[in-house]
Amino acid sequence: MTTDSPWRRPDFRMLFTATAFSQLGSAVGHVAVPLIAVTALEADAGQVGLLATLSTVAFLLIGLPAGAWVDRMHHRPVLIAADLARALLFASVPLAWALDALTLGQLYAVVLVSGCATVFFDVASQSVLPALVGPGGLVRANSAVVSLQAASQVGGRGAGGVLVQLLGVPVALVCVAALHLASALRLTGMRAAAPTQRVALVGGNRGLRTEIAEGLRHVLGHRELRALALSAAVTNLGIQMLNTLLPVLFVRELGLSAGALGVYLAVGAMGVFIGARCADRLAGRLGLGRTLGAAGLCMAPGALLIPLIDRGPWLWLASAGWLLCTFRVGVGNVLAVSLRQRLTPDPLLGRMNATFRFMLTGALAVGSAAAGLIGQYAGVRYALWTGGCCVALALLPVLLSPVRGRRELPQQAVVAPERVRGQVAQG
Repeated sequence: MTTDSPWRRPDFRMLFTATAFSQLGSAVGHVAVPLIAVTALEADAGQVGLLATLSTVAFLLIGLPAGAWVDRMHHRPVLIAADLARALLFASVPLAWALDALTLGQLYAVVLVSGCATVFFDVASQSVLPALVGPGGLVRANSAVVSLQAASQVGGRGAGGVLVQLLGVPVALVCVAALHLASALRLTGMRAAAPTQRVALVGGNRGLRTEIAEGLRHVLGHRELRALALSAAVTNLGIQMLNTLLPVLFVRELGLSAGALGVYLAVGAMGVFIGARCADRLAGRLGLGRTLGAAGLCMAPGALLIPLIDRGPWLWLASAGWLLCTFRVGVGNVLAVSLRQRLTPDPLLGRMNATFRFMLTGALAVGSAAAGLIGQYAGVRYALWTGGCCVALALLPVLLSPVRGRRELPQQAVVAPERVRGQVAQG
């Protein structure tokens, strides 16, 4: 589908390397933080659910204004500041551990504030990418980034479980802080990506609320973007319900090790990696819309295998279902992200990305809270079945939208300044 190589762009290589460090740190932290809550602070299902909720709730709290702010800013300082903040926050946990002062309250604060930093990092990195690689390299660049994220999760989550099991949580979290610091240092070599003409096109000093509303209208008023957002949000809701209580299920109910949890999560990340690597080729043969639809149909039965997880053969069966689900996520993360970037004019990229992150990561927060409540009052298995059903139904918005008939990516969206100042919804 594309011909230009993003690897010829030095700034993309720097962003890619920095993202590798950042993603690996986040993957290790994803395993280490809930495990320290369960093993050292004896957190129950409700408290683990709250911890997962706070790690993503920042996208609900500041996700939309962050997009408008990023549209006005140079991207490099935003990315560097976000990584430095996360490095300091995660470094505080092993320090408190050493002083015998670690509490659940501190873990709650760390994941909440680091989540705020992640909001800005994610929105800025997705918004700067089209300018760094150009339209011809966009799918390949997104495929590389999604593959990187998956590979980091394979290595990071597996390494997180092993580090916690062999060396303890403090070492794992020191590694998390060091990786975010390395990302920030790498980003200092990237040229400062300016907001170019975005401020002029959107009216400069207009109110923040007006600019946020334009981003919302662009996504929710566009039939294809709306379908992509709804499908991804339902997927995230279900997957987060499946993931939130895994530490409780593995360690407490099934008596499995932290290493086994890390391996299971790594299997899912491998599915994302395979899906991302196959996405461009599949879309070239089947068409973009058919590829997204077929991948969704593969995901549906896999999602209903996950709640069967248990010791022995059931663990392998659930892992196979998890692999199918995450394969679809990998395909969607490449093709759907590329499609929404090409359907959005440059002046709205930050707000479009922020709107998607608000909906998608907000769904993670809701899924974490729902899993904690269901797990606390009805049982862990009920939470797993609820999440599996959500994931199985997530393909419907795309199948019922014009996306299913789209053969390839459109030309880069262009919007006149007067249209940006007014109604920007399409379709």
